Amino acid sequence: MRTVRAECTDRMLIYDERHLRSILNEYTDHYNAHRPHQSRRQRPPDQHEDVVVPLEGRIQRRKVLGGAINEYHRAA
Repeated sequence: MRTVRAECTDRMLIYDERHLRSILNEYTDHYNAHRPHQSRRQRPPDQHEDVVVPLEGRIQRRKVLGGAINEYHRAA
């Protein structure tokens, strides 16, 4: 709860329950699929430990939650 509050909801104006649910769903996807976790050696929970991340290539940015958070990945 502290992480979602610090990284997400404290930085946004929430209009109603529907808007809050939408924001929390998008943040949950980011948290589980993209956000690095120290306890997993900077890998997100949904990524298997055997996956090799490429170190070469152009880096692309994707805005999450209207730009409140940015995700970075290598272009294919």
